[in-house]
Amino acid sequence: MSLRAGDPAEIGGYPLEARLGSGGMGTVFLARTSSGRRVAIKLIHPQFAADDEFRIRFRQEVAAARQVSGAFTAAVVDAAPEAEQPWMATTYIQGPTLARRIGTKGPLSGAELRRLAIGLAEALRDIHRVGVVHRDLKPSNVVLSPEGPRVIDFGISRAVDQQTLTITGRVIGTPPFMSPEQLQAPRDVGPRSDVFSLGTLLAYSATGHGPFDAESPYIAAYQVVHREPSLEDVPVALRTVVESCLAKEPNGRPSADELLVLLRDLQADLGQIDAWGVGAGRTRDMVTEHHFATPATPAPTTPTVTPAAPDTGSADTPIGRRLRRRWRPVFAAAVAVTVAAIGGGVAALTAGGFGENSRGDKGNSLAVQGAALPDGFKPWHETVPGGREDIPDELRCIAHGDGDALFCGGGSVVATRIRARDGSRVWTAKSPGVPVNGMHLVGATDDTVLGYRFAAQNAPQDPPSEVVALDANTGRELWSVPSGAQSTAVTGRTQDAIVTGSVVVTVDASNSRFEARNAHSGQVTWTSSFPAGTQCAPVLVGSELVAMCATDAEVNAFAVRHPTLYPVDRASGALGRPIEVNGRAVPLGVANGRLVLLQVHMEGTDPAGYNGVTRVDPASRKVTYSRWAKAYAGTPGMADSTVYVSGQTGLVTALDPATGRKKWSRQTGVEGAAGPVAGAGALYFSSATGRVVALSPDDGKPLWTTDPQVDGLTGQQGASPRVTLAGRAVIVAAAKNTLFAFDAQKPPKSG
Repeated sequence: MSLRAGDPAEIGGYPLEARLGSGGMGTVFLARTSSGRRVAIKLIHPQFAADDEFRIRFRQEVAAARQVSGAFTAAVVDAAPEAEQPWMATTYIQGPTLARRIGTKGPLSGAELRRLAIGLAEALRDIHRVGVVHRDLKPSNVVLSPEGPRVIDFGISRAVDQQTLTITGRVIGTPPFMSPEQLQAPRDVGPRSDVFSLGTLLAYSATGHGPFDAESPYIAAYQVVHREPSLEDVPVALRTVVESCLAKEPNGRPSADELLVLLRDLQADLGQIDAWGVGAGRTRDMVTEHHFATPATPAPTTPTVTPAAPDTGSADTPIGRRLRRRWRPVFAAAVAVTVAAIGGGVAALTAGGFGENSRGDKGNSLAVQGAALPDGFKPWHETVPGGREDIPDELRCIAHGDGDALFCGGGSVVATRIRARDGSRVWTAKSPGVPVNGMHLVGATDDTVLGYRFAAQNAPQDPPSEVVALDANTGRELWSVPSGAQSTAVTGRTQDAIVTGSVVVTVDASNSRFEARNAHSGQVTWTSSFPAGTQCAPVLVGSELVAMCATDAEVNAFAVRHPTLYPVDRASGALGRPIEVNGRAVPLGVANGRLVLLQVHMEGTDPAGYNGVTRVDPASRKVTYSRWAKAYAGTPGMADSTVYVSGQTGLVTALDPATGRKKWSRQTGVEGAAGPVAGAGALYFSSATGRVVALSPDDGKPLWTTDPQVDGLTGQQGASPRVTLAGRAVIVAAAKNTLFAFDAQKPPKSG
């Protein structure tokens, strides 16, 4: 593509000819040397130039790329890692990335697939022989040149004897193509981690989908560590080799040299005549993840989407069967991913924004101007054990009552009560089964806490998912009811039950009606059937209850493009007149009495951020559409009638929902942050690592930033807010069921 206004004319004395692609960290340009040789120059974005940690990583990338310049990699021509805006020039490789090739023409086969496999194994051999581990082998980092495949982008490579960079508590990678040890013990990653990644890459090349694909990076990470790969569509001759690469333990995998021997022994056409026999491999139900590779390569990538396989579950309805596959563990891996998944939050909307796991109509924050700390408060750091130690999750919390009662839940924890002043646990109710990604606490009333429980895998007679009511003081179970699970498909938010006042509204197990109950007694106060041929999810708009519905066909296809809103009478459950909305939309909050929904920007069949606002006036039933000047990818939130989108690289943008005008944009050091949560004079954003940034609502000026607390998922998108305020106390939920708290006026010092 041609150069854009604002692009430099030259870099390091190399005249630029075209822009090749742009990713989260930098832009790649086509240039020429004085002799006319074409080179690709990677120019780092200005906001990262002042980041000392990033400069360390970039210097490592340059050093690694210089070491491995061989026949199957891109040779470094020149570099300036110490420049004001760092850059690196490599030989320009003509050809599409593997991701683009598979996305446009489908899987490889026969001799073409064998040549790719051998070429990549030779590339790994060359890389490993100089003592480097690539650590990010994936489709977008392989270019298919006329001379054979080339491995590019050594941005997170390291020498075998070099310490892993974990300054900010993260290890970067792409979950479906990472090895188990890279997810579990990143400091122990060696050359055979790359062999595992190569195995996933070969399976992807042969089938168009990865052997561990899933609907979220958390689930994909869990599948890599705990599940067998899906290889039934890989040609039999190649499958045996791929299986050896995908051994869970590194010592069970071949080296790159051994792998070359295995691949060269294969038939030239991989025995294609009888290679596709049914039943020759293992099977596993899954919903594929939408991969959005960040193009930091000479050839921009194209998202690859694989249709979901038919489900064989035993839920009561077809949509139930589709969505039961979502019940996979949330693995809080130390990874950075680029996913544009719309979901993971809740659909309980307060006057300022969506209140995470709302406690009735009051939201999740008790912070007010001049608020005090809970009596006896001191900073604390705790981990909450759940029903399954192999499934650490991120909790979400709400503060209640006098500010010392903190209720948290999510993953394998139905709910727990914690003293906000010191982090001590009063009681904990655990969930024995495999949770839904992004499903946390339902909410709380003055005497009741409500959460989700998932059935153990050895108890098929139990409901797959239940809403459970617990006594707020003792944790004693009061009642439970099976729950439906279609909210993500309808609203783009994972919240199948909400609390409004003293009532909890759920979706019944057959996904056919709403059921309202007294939160403490469980007594049914009303039921309301969905309109014929639709699936619905509850949305709380301030104090008003709304049903957001879509047709069965759109829900089953996970392509809701024409949702309908119905006001719901809170006393009787009767549905009001329908309000039709055009386009894919995610409910976000309320501004000036109007429901605000973000318009989802689509690239082909894939969501790729947000490009506008739909506003609905419940009284007049008027629907107003506003387009933004550009699409914003990231995690949306709302506070004080302002929309915020926090990008996976830490950029936070504030937008006026009525006009679409950008109020301000601020680059932070907190990647993959969710928020905001509004306190006294500050907006709080936090990532799964537990890193928190406080921004001024007026101009986005950073007030302070904390260091990370745990390894966690950075670059995540669509997560719900992780910060809760109890008076002046900031309580943060991070990966691995970690909770910690500090005084907003005395945040932990960074560095």
